[in-house]
Amino acid sequence: MTADYRRKAAILTWSAIVVGALMAVALVVSVIFLIRADQDTRDAAYGYLALVLWVGIAAAVPVLLALAIPAARMRRRVREQQR
Repeated sequence: MTADYRRKAAILTWSAIVVGALMAVALVVSVIFLIRADQDTRDAAYGYLALVLWVGIAAAVPVLLALAIPAARMRRRVREQQR
C-alpha cells in the first residue's frame, strides 16, 4: 500500500465521520424545532424547517454510504497489508 492510498483512506474515513456528525446535529436541531413549533402555533414555521432538515438527512444518507463503505474497505486493506 502506498502512502497516497493510506492518505485517501484517512480522508474518506474523516469525511464520513464529518457527514455523520452533521447528520446527528441536524437530527437534534430538527427535534428542537419540532418542540418549539409544538409549543406555540405562531412558531409553526419551525415545523417546516424540521421537515427540511429531515429531507437533508435523507439526502445525506447515500453520501454517507458512498464515503463510509469504500473507507472501511480501504482501511481493512491497509490493516491487512501491515500484518
